[in-house]
Amino acid sequence: MSNNDNTAIVPPHTQLIRMANGLAVARIVYAAAKLSLADHLAPGAKSADELAGPTGTHAPSLYRLMRALTTLGILTESDTRRFALTPLGEALRTGAPGSARAAILTLAGDRSMLQWMELLYSLQTGKSGMVKAFGLSLFEWLAINPEAASLFSETMIGFHGAEPEAVAASYDFSGFETIVDIGGASGHLLTTILGHFRGPRGILFDLPHVVRDATAIIRARDLEDRVTIQAGSFFESVPGGADAYLLSHIIHDWNEQQCLVILSHCRRAMRPTSRLLIIEMVLPPADTPHPGKMLDLTMLVGPGGQERTEEEYAALLEKADLRLSRVVPTATPVSVVEATIAEL
Repeated sequence: MSNNDNTAIVPPHTQLIRMANGLAVARIVYAAAKLSLADHLAPGAKSADELAGPTGTHAPSLYRLMRALTTLGILTESDTRRFALTPLGEALRTGAPGSARAAILTLAGDRSMLQWMELLYSLQTGKSGMVKAFGLSLFEWLAINPEAASLFSETMIGFHGAEPEAVAASYDFSGFETIVDIGGASGHLLTTILGHFRGPRGILFDLPHVVRDATAIIRARDLEDRVTIQAGSFFESVPGGADAYLLSHIIHDWNEQQCLVILSHCRRAMRPTSRLLIIEMVLPPADTPHPGKMLDLTMLVGPGGQERTEEEYAALLEKADLRLSRVVPTATPVSVVEATIAEL
């Protein structure tokens, strides 16, 4: 290292302590999102005293929160103790590109925190920490908490960010006439693909309370004449006879037996030339860094599912009488796992 290099070498113990403090950082940012501080500060700088009433908080304590947010680069503080948004803070506004506020409310909220508190239980048993904490699966809980379900759908758009564009750029959908997005929620992926390829039509298939937010996206992207919404459960059946079936971040949510039920319904619905396209983070071998290796633990404590390697996907598909034909990487951490009917 040269004498001009000011980069500090952080000792191992300090790195570990910073990791452990991640919970505090998450909850500080969560509080800012929950109190809608970025929305309140959007018109201009304000003091904690001015914001205490609108946010229903104790002014001196709110000041301490906002001061901490300056250390995180979310706010700035003037000499007169007035706070303003930084460019990072602007991204915390409701409706800002990337859906950061929704993602923070979902990922750092009480429900998520409680399921993570059961990580040791999940490691000891292989069972969902969410079920241990709430007595309900994640999706059962979302079904009876519609506001949280809407936030969850918005979170998935923000969390998976550039993935739909990357999938559309990496995989050729032009030869398909009908594409079914199974468990497609808001329709973000399906409408992105249809925006890139003018030929196919789409069917968005998900539970009734999930697809309720899809109409707005479909209308906004001027695809009402090319997308049909069908409500239903992939544990019961999926629409038949399509050319391509998308399962984007679905298989990783469920245990193996549940995955085989979903895959068997897809297998039954497919024509001999149909393609099943599983869009997931395919884990690399050994100690190759990959975000999917962290997400894998979220799947364990949350819905009870898992991320998989290419070999594990091949084995899972074989059990459902399907054959992994190729894995198409994208410019993001996800890949497209393409499968066909096993006899082909």
